[in-house]
Amino acid sequence: MTAFALAIFFLLITPGPGVLSTAGVGSAFGYRPGIAYMTGLCIGSNLVALAVVTGLAAVIFSIPGLRQVLLIASIGYLTYLASKIAFSGSNIAFIEADSPPTLINGITLQFINPKAYVVATTLFSGFGFMPENLFLETILKFIIINAVWIPIHIGWLWAGVEIRRLNLPPKTQRAINMGMAASMLIVVGLALFAS
Repeated sequence: MTAFALAIFFLLITPGPGVLSTAGVGSAFGYRPGIAYMTGLCIGSNLVALAVVTGLAAVIFSIPGLRQVLLIASIGYLTYLASKIAFSGSNIAFIEADSPPTLINGITLQFINPKAYVVATTLFSGFGFMPENLFLETILKFIIINAVWIPIHIGWLWAGVEIRRLNLPPKTQRAINMGMAASMLIVVGLALFAS
């Protein structure tokens, strides 16, 4: 069980669309919108894990061409989120973010987030610790995953909000938001490369 918890920690702490966008929303919009968005990510993450555990994800991904459609949707959506973060604090931007991402945006991101499926598949298909009771093991895995997932994402949200609270000059804040958005786009690039 310890190996499972460590695997969760290292799989979730690494930058991916969820944690990067959580920090970006915190930096650009603050705690209240960040908590709503993060709650959506948590709900979406658990729904993706449930789809993986029940085999629904495997059935859906067996449809010819659907994997490519979801990849394109993922890239488009992550690019949209990156632009909202990048242009949220800019006075010279061509696009001004008028509203922060919401709970629904968080749920949506997880459904098209390739990392969410990879993490869920890795954690639920490996790291067995109760082979005599697979149902109880699955329930415990959901509990442990959420016990690690929530503090990690709160930490990323806190980091984003603290950047905002530093009251940095607009140019610096803009550069930080652009850096977070660029990191999300790097994740998009890696997803394209891997596919």
